[in-house]
Amino acid sequence: MITPTVSRPRQVHPAAPSGRTGQTGPVTLFEAPTTAPAGTVVFTDGACIGNPGPGGWAWAISGSEYESGHDEQTTNQRMEVTAVLQALGAIPGRVHVVSDSTYVVNCFKQRWWAGWRARGWRNSRGEPVANQDLWRPLVDEVVDRRRGEVQLTWVKGHSGDPMNELVDRLAVEAARMQRGAHSG
Repeated sequence: MITPTVSRPRQVHPAAPSGRTGQTGPVTLFEAPTTAPAGTVVFTDGACIGNPGPGGWAWAISGSEYESGHDEQTTNQRMEVTAVLQALGAIPGRVHVVSDSTYVVNCFKQRWWAGWRARGWRNSRGEPVANQDLWRPLVDEVVDRRRGEVQLTWVKGHSGDPMNELVDRLAVEAARMQRGAHSG
């Protein structure tokens, strides 16, 4: 069971982190890149001690506005998806998600979700999509409810990006301590 932190901010104000490095082109669903959404920039990450094992997830828009949580027995991929779900659940309006997870970013960049839906949530091999209990609500949120409002960008992990390093530390701590953190 995923255990989020005790409370969430009612309104999270944008804080654009500086010094981002190593990012590739953003993925904005259903809009041309020149009309990419302005809004809150949020970094997300998931971690797992062993795979499967105790896991943690985190999101942060600044060093003082973040949230993390944990799951006793999970996988790294589940925590990566959970981090984005939790961020989008906490941050209203237009959001630019920055993740070091190709699993998350490529789902939208390469439109895996469209094939999954068309095949009744089966992958290209005809098998049930892994982690669809998390993917379904994330795809619904990004593609249907917030169409054109969510942009995803990949950043190389462990490359010195301060915000990526922050969410990595928060996620690892949540996995190790099996408790979440909240600020803001």
